[in-house]
Amino acid sequence: MSSPITFCRTLSLALAGCFAVAGGASAQQYVYPAKGQSAETQKSDEAACHTWAVDQSHYDPAKPPPAPAPAQPQGAKPGSGMRGAARGAVVGEIVADDASTGAAVGAVAARGQSRRQSNQQNQQAAAQQQQAVSQGQAAYGKARQACLEGRGYTVK
Repeated sequence: MSSPITFCRTLSLALAGCFAVAGGASAQQYVYPAKGQSAETQKSDEAACHTWAVDQSHYDPAKPPPAPAPAQPQGAKPGSGMRGAARGAVVGEIVADDASTGAAVGAVAARGQSRRQSNQQNQQAAAQQQQAVSQGQAAYGKARQACLEGRGYTVK
């Protein structure tokens, strides 16, 4: 079982990622027809620029990737307890002339370390996914803006 602090950190990171995805997806650009384009022309141009921006950025805000699932605390890797027990038995025998207690302590410590490493890897993966989504959103926005400005619109 992971500690409450580790669980809270994992949950906080997952929730922050969800809010960041939701917040970034709602970013809005305002488009003004600087050359007197009609509403129908503007609608057609915005649709064409959306398609072009998706092609350029490889990101579609209408189909964002799913938000990362909250990371579940991971168990220890198979064999970590055995390796820890072996190390603990050696240390326990040398230090206290008690290999069995050393083995038990070593197994528990090794499993805890393995869980912490697994949880840290999950957090890093979630952060990398969020960064990729943010970069996709930014690239799409720049591409859409470039397209619309090229067609004579002011975009803010």
